[in-house]
Amino acid sequence: MIINHPILGPRDAQEFVYLGDANLINRPDGLTASPQEMHDYVYLRTNPAGEHRELWYHEQGDRSWLVVTRNTVTHEITKVELARDVARQMGRSK
Repeated sequence: MIINHPILGPRDAQEFVYLGDANLINRPDGLTASPQEMHDYVYLRTNPAGEHRELWYHEQGDRSWLVVTRNTVTHEITKVELARDVARQMGRSK
């Protein structure tokens, strides 16, 4: 599988480490979150068949974090973004 890195261009997926659901970016504030909110953040994950946003870490490259939108059935990648840009966009939308 080839991941089209936004800065470095096409890279083999073997250079990356898959880290799970991209919703992990939405970490609740540990000081103000309820125990239920923290439980849900740590333990509950979706496992969709189809389009899914995932976190990938470029371990054997520039060590960047990416949000990859991938179809979990066909493995087709439709979008790759720097995780920092996604996090900034989420912060502005709140």
